[in-house]
Amino acid sequence: MSVSTENADTTSAVEEETRRIAQDVWHRLAHRRPSLFERRWWDDRLMDWAMADESVKVQMFRFVDVLPMLRTHESVTRHLREYFEEAKRHLPLAARLVVDAGPPDSMLGRAVAVSARSNATRMAKRFIAGETVDEVFHSVKELRDSGFAFTLDLLGEAVISDVEADHYQQQYLKLIEGLSGRVEEWPEDPQLDWDHEGRIPRVNMSVKLSALDSHFDPTDPDGTSGRVKERLREIFRTARQHGAFINIDMEQYAYKTLTQRIFKETLSEPEFADVADVGIVNQAYLVDSEDDLRSLNEWARKRGTPIHVRLVKGAYWDYETVVAKSRGWPIPVFRQKWQSDASFERQSKYLLENYEYLRPAIASHNLRSIAHALAWAKVLDVPQHAYELQMLYGMAGDPADLFAERGYRVRIYTPFGALVPGMGYLVRRLLENTSNDSFLRHSYEPNASIEDLIMNPNDIGATAPPVEDEPYAEFENEPLVDFTQDESREAMLAALEEVRDQFGREYALVINGRAIDTSKRLESANPSNKKEKLGHVSMATPAQATEAIDAARNAFKAWSETPADRRAELLELVAAEMRMRRYELAAWIVFEVGKPWAEADGDVAEAIDFCRYYAQRVRAMDDPRAVNIPGEENSYWYRPRGVAVVISPWNFPLAILTGMTTAALATGNTVVMKPAEQSSIIAFKLMQIFQNAGIPDGVVNYLPGVGEEVGPELVGSPDVDLIAFTGSKDVGLAINATAADTDDRQTSVKQVIAEMGGKNAILIDEDADLDEAVVGVMESAFGYAGQKCSACSRAIVIGDVYDAFIERLVEATKSLHIGPAEESGTQVGPVIDKEALAKIQSYIEFADEINEPTYRADVKSLAKQGHFIGPHIYTEVAPEDRIAQEEIFGPVLAVIRAGDIDEAIEIANNTKFALTAGIFSRSPVNLRKAASRLQAGNIYLNRGITGALVNRQPFGGYHMSGIGSKAGGPDYLLQFVVPVNVTENTMRRGFAPEKDSEA
Repeated sequence: MSVSTENADTTSAVEEETRRIAQDVWHRLAHRRPSLFERRWWDDRLMDWAMADESVKVQMFRFVDVLPMLRTHESVTRHLREYFEEAKRHLPLAARLVVDAGPPDSMLGRAVAVSARSNATRMAKRFIAGETVDEVFHSVKELRDSGFAFTLDLLGEAVISDVEADHYQQQYLKLIEGLSGRVEEWPEDPQLDWDHEGRIPRVNMSVKLSALDSHFDPTDPDGTSGRVKERLREIFRTARQHGAFINIDMEQYAYKTLTQRIFKETLSEPEFADVADVGIVNQAYLVDSEDDLRSLNEWARKRGTPIHVRLVKGAYWDYETVVAKSRGWPIPVFRQKWQSDASFERQSKYLLENYEYLRPAIASHNLRSIAHALAWAKVLDVPQHAYELQMLYGMAGDPADLFAERGYRVRIYTPFGALVPGMGYLVRRLLENTSNDSFLRHSYEPNASIEDLIMNPNDIGATAPPVEDEPYAEFENEPLVDFTQDESREAMLAALEEVRDQFGREYALVINGRAIDTSKRLESANPSNKKEKLGHVSMATPAQATEAIDAARNAFKAWSETPADRRAELLELVAAEMRMRRYELAAWIVFEVGKPWAEADGDVAEAIDFCRYYAQRVRAMDDPRAVNIPGEENSYWYRPRGVAVVISPWNFPLAILTGMTTAALATGNTVVMKPAEQSSIIAFKLMQIFQNAGIPDGVVNYLPGVGEEVGPELVGSPDVDLIAFTGSKDVGLAINATAADTDDRQTSVKQVIAEMGGKNAILIDEDADLDEAVVGVMESAFGYAGQKCSACSRAIVIGDVYDAFIERLVEATKSLHIGPAEESGTQVGPVIDKEALAKIQSYIEFADEINEPTYRADVKSLAKQGHFIGPHIYTEVAPEDRIAQEEIFGPVLAVIRAGDIDEAIEIANNTKFALTAGIFSRSPVNLRKAASRLQAGNIYLNRGITGALVNRQPFGGYHMSGIGSKAGGPDYLLQFVVPVNVTENTMRRGFAPEKDSEA
């Protein structure tokens, strides 16, 4: 049973004791500040200087982050200059002289580089305990001699392959084995070696579960749990054998629920059900963290064996806030610091009330937070050895000494590992230490008031203004489904079953509102399973294409005269029904075109965005532009072109078809929709939604069929005014040529809007963050099996980083899960059909004649079931090779060497296409070069090159990648209208009446 102590007298007594403890420690600290003769004093002054100006702080931390990747003195000096050039005026004189030093390869430049690397390494060593077992042992021995216990955290690169996950596990196993015997030789220290019930382990490890799997994927909890548990069990066994303690760290919010699940399930297994030397982190800044703590308590009591809980505020506040805002999801963290502090205090109390099953570890540097926990421990009469305090290596300092001297067990969270990957950890610690709300930051201010520092967070909250988010200036995108949430996964699974029950149905043409069956049918099949037939779709004839054009022509007058606001309302109704049927539509996309879950949901979300965005834009366009002068009034406005033929691809079967169609409808045109043969059922669902919204008969007509049969009539008809096409370059150019061949019966020149593909490149600079670059290239190249016009098909790697990039890319790609799209864990699904498969294989055969692929995924067993072809990576590819020049539309990546950024850009631009391109670099100069000189319609810096969002990243290219403006952009609708200017002479018999007086 938990103890509850909530009466006013107790609360008052706790507050009084909190203030007494905090004031006593504060006054003792005043006599223990470092002197200017100590290295720490100088480090703290550097912190103070960096904190004084936000621009300097940001650039310094960026420089520290990139420093490990800089291999020469010249690159160090160049980056130092690039980062601080813009913030130079904020620097002290001495620092400005450093930035303005001579050429990077000069004597002074070399001296600057050596000094920068030396200072950053020294700073890193303050926060990182060592790289080898011997160095770690020496560091923890020093902690022990100073009266502290320890917990070790292994730093490293992000785990993106099975090899790296195995390596992470093995490092922990070796460390446990290597330290256990040596630490047992230390003399006994009851304060560190015993709790209230007996002896506790001296070796204490903190483990991140995401590092035990190459794809820690909360959208696939079963698959991820199985893989992680295999590695985690071995760590638990080794820890038990050697008497070590294992604590499970908490990371970003998306991983929380899965981390807790794996922790509970593994420790509920008979082999580990009695293990007590384990713990887990709880992050007080999460809104739902108190519920998590109660759940842990219920589970631990049911299990019958206690666990330890490290209570922290949380280290990812900025990350969680930014990610949630960018995705339109609820923000999972408290918005104000006082709320996190108050949550921490409530949870400290709860832990102390339930210490029999939740052994508290109070992890904080905030004097108020620590004192409050100690005060409750005193009031609740919790044994002093039943809980402990935890602080960070390099940041604990004098407060840790004082608490240890008072008899508390103080454990130091001690990261270890190579300094190169450890720089990311260093930057997080520096940011934490220098944040505007940091207790440590304020405690070092010369005039810091202890009364202000230890104020009750609830008192602060009583007067704190609420957080008010700035509204979006223009348009808010439809949030993607968060498949890390159980309810979202369950809804998707239910939709897949419901859609499967609809397999085998028949779908008719829809012309002028009438359903028309034809004798010739198109059979839609599941590319993940060739034997699974989804349904039968009537196929239009050329005569029916003419009938559909006539229906659209007849409906044009009434639709074009429909007020723009009414047209916009109808599109918003379409969006509303899509939102209501979201999981159903995504399930059809999964089955009919083989898109994995997240990709299918993104397709639906983009379709919703197109409806809402174009509705918004057409309302803005409906307000005529007036230019009036005395005696003359001018009005500039738009009228629709007429009948639009929309020819859509299968790879974005709902989004692109919806986007082109709604653009035409919003602007008053009528439409004949010709979907790709492979995605005709999804197109029927869209037609159904248009009808349900109340769009009049004939305004939209659904015309599935074979392109070679109905295409010539649709493109060549003199009654068609506009053609919107997305597909291959060859077909797009043929459409453009046909449309340009004017028929005498035409009353207008046909407008052609065409998006025609790409041969897209990502550049990897020498200073790139390989954790991000490898994943960015891999996901851009192999996501949806490379079947996106924006996909990365060329990786251009600069300089000496080539081999390291290839090694990590290959291992990461090996760990991708290839399988049927309907499985939640699938990352690479099938290609669309046997024709696509044959085309991709022909390119592979050609590439194999030149060199063997560095990696070729084995999908033989899957290929018997569906149209599967695994990722292929070719290295040392020449820029002029076919696989580096021609669009393959499959999971084939060519990796090319470049000597420098200029050569890389030249290689990237040396194709006929100009759709998407990107670069991973931490050089401000090179990022600017890429942005200005890469020839592509969409250029991405330090992120993947797929996944453009309506309004945020209007999509489209030039050269042979497209004709027209960008979809989802502010000027896209202008292509669907004709501008008209009306001028009226308002002079009457020599006078111009005032406008207000006109009848």
